[in-house]
Amino acid sequence: MTEGTIFKIKKYALHDGPGIRTTVFLKGCPLSCRWCHNPEGIDPRPQTIWRRTSSGRIDETVGTVMGVDALINAIEKDVLFYDESGGGVTFSGGEPLSQPGFLEAVLTVCNHREIHAALDTSGFAPAAVLDRIIPRLQLVLFDLKIMDAVQHQRYTGVSNRIILENLQRIAGSRTPVRIRIPLVPGITDGDDNIGKILRFTGTLETIQGVDLLPFHRIGSEKYRRLGMTDLTAETLPPGPERVAAIQTRFESAGFAVSIGG
Repeated sequence: MTEGTIFKIKKYALHDGPGIRTTVFLKGCPLSCRWCHNPEGIDPRPQTIWRRTSSGRIDETVGTVMGVDALINAIEKDVLFYDESGGGVTFSGGEPLSQPGFLEAVLTVCNHREIHAALDTSGFAPAAVLDRIIPRLQLVLFDLKIMDAVQHQRYTGVSNRIILENLQRIAGSRTPVRIRIPLVPGITDGDDNIGKILRFTGTLETIQGVDLLPFHRIGSEKYRRLGMTDLTAETLPPGPERVAAIQTRFESAGFAVSIGG
């Protein structure tokens, strides 16, 4: 039986695609973005995370191995909400394409049961994996971070060549895409980077819109509880004026823009 490792299932998600959704977070990611707010999703294996309670420190395991049937059962519990709102299921992470066999198996069942399926991805995966997954999707939420190759390697740990090629590949398949841009001050929100993203995405025909994701500090506590170093511990969220200025640039180029997904 095909199995995968899940670290969270979020019910009633409103920012991961249209309508009311269930977002399934798959464990494992080949990137090491400095601003990652789900550090528990990087390691593909279950991990121990601790939390403090009134009775002392408690260790918990992050990451559960699930079979396809078990996950589908969890997803289908909210099918009434999907039907009424035009929602569905979104696979996120981590990087869900790092578990391609499991992802494909779950998507196959979702397609058969007519559950709208979206993928939230960094785009860092072999083209052969994309070719298996794309036909089973109704929407792709594509994270586009840094256009400069050297800076992308510096801040995420991987080259952006495959990522940009894969975005073009997905757009060429006519699958609807929303671009998601994390706005991390001093790293991704500069005028030069935003301009390059605008020029690149302007050549693609299936972009439905842009989600600007301002950096936040929600993940900081997770790093401490996992025994990891938070490399953006001193970084502050971008100011509302900066976010508004970037929003205006994209809207002026004809993109529909949302803030925060």
